[in-house]
Amino acid sequence: MTTEPYVLISHALCPYVQRAVITLTEKAVPFRRIDIDLASKPDWFRAVSPLGRVPVLQVGDAALFESAVIVEYLEEVTGGPMHPADPLDKARHRAWIEMASATLDTIAGLYAAPDAPVFEAKRTALADRLARLNDGLGEGPYFSGPAFRLVDAAWAPVFRYLDAFEAIGAFGLQDGARRVAAYRTALAARPSVRSAVAVDYPARLLDFLRRRGSHLSRLMDQPLAVAGTA
Repeated sequence: MTTEPYVLISHALCPYVQRAVITLTEKAVPFRRIDIDLASKPDWFRAVSPLGRVPVLQVGDAALFESAVIVEYLEEVTGGPMHPADPLDKARHRAWIEMASATLDTIAGLYAAPDAPVFEAKRTALADRLARLNDGLGEGPYFSGPAFRLVDAAWAPVFRYLDAFEAIGAFGLQDGARRVAAYRTALAARPSVRSAVAVDYPARLLDFLRRRGSHLSRLMDQPLAVAGTA
């Protein structure tokens, strides 16, 4: 493990950055965070991020990119393991981390949908993913019990988008998913999750959604939307 403080290059709204921040916080690893404007990337960032994305974790002279790589590296070099010890349980958690990433992709499709039919297709797909999560959850309060794991760090940012969507309309994304509702509440109360974003994050996220020029953006200027009537 490096003796120098880690430097996390991030963006204020990036959900994948939140995974890294939550992991660093849970492991009590000192780090310094640098937010950049992804619409105007500095030249030095292009040199350390071949894909042009955040997060990037600078470890001494080395730079790690991609959140999955970053959190797995932290898991290997720091104490307080956040994966289960059993190989099968660990593999299952990794699979559900991939599911969280796929869910974020679906969310991006929802807020970028250009019209009502595409929006409805993405809304249905997102509701289905949450229903599948509901079936995969244990007794709680976290994904597989009382211990907070890397898989929980992956799902926490997903629910921040649900908070934003619910401020816009009632889209029926979580209908009947009682375990998801309880899981969402437990994650929102976790100190590492709460501190992963700035206090103005909800307002900034809503502003981002409004400026997309999408179907959802237009719904924000109408009375509270209801699923199936958008």
